[in-house]
Amino acid sequence: MPFQIFDAFKPRLHDSNSKVNQVALEAMHKMIPLLKDNLSPVINMLIPAIVDNNLNSKNPGIYAAATNVIQALCQHLDNSLLLQPFCTKAQFLSGKAKQDLTEKLA
Repeated sequence: MPFQIFDAFKPRLHDSNSKVNQVALEAMHKMIPLLKDNLSPVINMLIPAIVDNNLNSKNPGIYAAATNVIQALCQHLDNSLLLQPFCTKAQFLSGKAKQDLTEKLA
C-alpha cells in the first residue's frame, strides 16, 4: 500500500513546476509525524526525491520546505533508518545540500 501511494507522490517532490514541488514538500512535512517509522519501506525512495535538487534549490520556499522535511525525518523516524540513505546521498551531493546533509549525519 505505501508503495502505491508514494510511487504516485514521489514525482511531485521534484516537479518542474516550483509551486507543485513546494506544496508536495510541505505535504510530506505534515505526513512524516503521522506515518513515522511506517515510512521505512519507502524511505530509500523518498530521501533522494526530497534531497535531489530541493536542498540546492535557489527558490527559498523549496529550500526551506526541503530542510523542514529533513528535520522532520530526523525527529520522527528511527535514526538507523536514515543513516544509510543520508550517507549515500551525501557522497554525491555538492554545495549547500552536501553541507546540510553532512550536518544532519553528524
